Amino acid sequence: MNRGQMNPQHDISFDYSPWTFWAGASEQEKQAQLRHHDVLSRDGKASVGERTFLSPLANIDVKKLTVGANSYIAAHAYVTDTVSMGEDCTINPFTVVRGNITMGDGVRIGAHTSLLAFNHSMDPSAPVFKQPQTSRGIVIGDDVWIGSHVVVLDGVRVGSHSVLAAGSVVTKDVPEWSVVGGNPARRIRDRRDTAGSRGTTAESLASRLARFAEQAREDAPAIIARSWDPETAGGRYVDSPGVRATVRAHCDAIEISSLLLGTVPPQLPAAKHLERLSSLQDPVVGLVPQYGPDGVPGTGRPNFENSTENYHVLAVGYALDLLGGEFTHPIQAVADMDSATIASRLGALPWRKEPWASGAWIDAWGTGAYWNLTRKQPSQQGSLETLFGWLLTRINPSTGVWGTPDDDTRLQLVNGYYRLVRGTFAQFGLPVPYPEKLIDTVLEHSADPRYFAPGKQNACNVLDVAHPLWLARKQSGHRAEEVKRWAKNQLDQALNQWEVGAGMPFSFAPESGAGNVPGLQGTEMWLAIIWYLADLLGSAEALGYRPRGVHRPEPAIAFPSL
Repeated sequence: MNRGQMNPQHDISFDYSPWTFWAGASEQEKQAQLRHHDVLSRDGKASVGERTFLSPLANIDVKKLTVGANSYIAAHAYVTDTVSMGEDCTINPFTVVRGNITMGDGVRIGAHTSLLAFNHSMDPSAPVFKQPQTSRGIVIGDDVWIGSHVVVLDGVRVGSHSVLAAGSVVTKDVPEWSVVGGNPARRIRDRRDTAGSRGTTAESLASRLARFAEQAREDAPAIIARSWDPETAGGRYVDSPGVRATVRAHCDAIEISSLLLGTVPPQLPAAKHLERLSSLQDPVVGLVPQYGPDGVPGTGRPNFENSTENYHVLAVGYALDLLGGEFTHPIQAVADMDSATIASRLGALPWRKEPWASGAWIDAWGTGAYWNLTRKQPSQQGSLETLFGWLLTRINPSTGVWGTPDDDTRLQLVNGYYRLVRGTFAQFGLPVPYPEKLIDTVLEHSADPRYFAPGKQNACNVLDVAHPLWLARKQSGHRAEEVKRWAKNQLDQALNQWEVGAGMPFSFAPESGAGNVPGLQGTEMWLAIIWYLADLLGSAEALGYRPRGVHRPEPAIAFPSL
């Protein structure tokens, strides 16, 4: 049966980005994939777990194939002989997997990699092509990341939790927790080594977290001081030295100082911090404008449709709260919307093209409604109920999120989900709908190496996975071990990124330019992310701090019970 006969409606993007399939495919496409499983399994050669994706464009010609749940084989992979894959394993496009090969759980194999579990004899009396083949097999443990263009030769055993760097040629056994690279591959370091020294005994997670937090507290005054620009407008905070002053930088400085030092940044007295932030609010619409190049707010009226100015509803509001203050005026841009207006506005948001922007708008609106409630100047009657009712009736029950992507990623969907839920369900202490489906969708996204491979992460992308998983875990233990495995992997990497005296960059990717420079935003966000990751692993208490402000885990307010 050819591919067109099997599944004529199949979207070819799933073949190359198969982690998107179960959250994004139509019911007809899913049924076609299940029929493909049946065809492969008909003669007893294949055993296929739940929610796996086997591309019809892959050449699967096996004696025996076992594929665990939530695994996939992408387009143009060449899989032969006897192959066993555990759960959550991935064979990416153009990968060759041949011979007797066994993988544990959580094995990631990059594109164009070759696992060659066979060899030719070397008898010089006969041409190579006439030599009999030999095979000892390849065994790969759990939680192993194999980069692109890697070659693993017959007889190799790869220990659990190892990383094989892109382009490596692996000819010898790899011990557990090793990072190897080169041709032939050599051990570079122990993956657990967060201090940069080699050959040391791994610390316990609690000890590493405590050491990280101790370093962060020691560095906090210097981090804040390096972002204080005394020459701009009588003194303003910048994200990092040499860039323009922003309102958010001031708020981040307050959050970091409160979290790590329990006090206000020393560049201004507490009363002056309060006065400066309070005075920024426009008394008519209740929003906070941006600074101009001179560090002084612009003269135009701030606009709720401006993403920076509506984010100030969060940043400035929570900074004032940490200082013991509040907005002087109501958030009138929110208070003026009645039920009909909010329903109309929600329906007009760009859910397909920009689900992140849609979620960010709702985050700002929900937070504005919260600040109005704290000032006893609530929004118009029924508007909050309309907001939650609209959201509950528009969520996709098959994915647990809002919106539909128009590309091959889940990035906008998941990042938009975090913003939306942060300002609504989380902030108001309400359970999230369809938590198991949410976990499925978020875990599929979390496996995308474009955003979560070592050196590719940024604070938004990791936070926007960690927080939804953390929320959903309070309601369901669905796929708990996978959640922990992802959290452990990301935490291991994040703890290595602290720069003494400077903090953390927003992005770990050097190619991100200014985003890879340590600053207030990156430091503030990663401090919260590390707490969420640690709490998913049951170890957050070792940090000795708990997020507050924008990233607080507790609800800010709860609806009164009847």
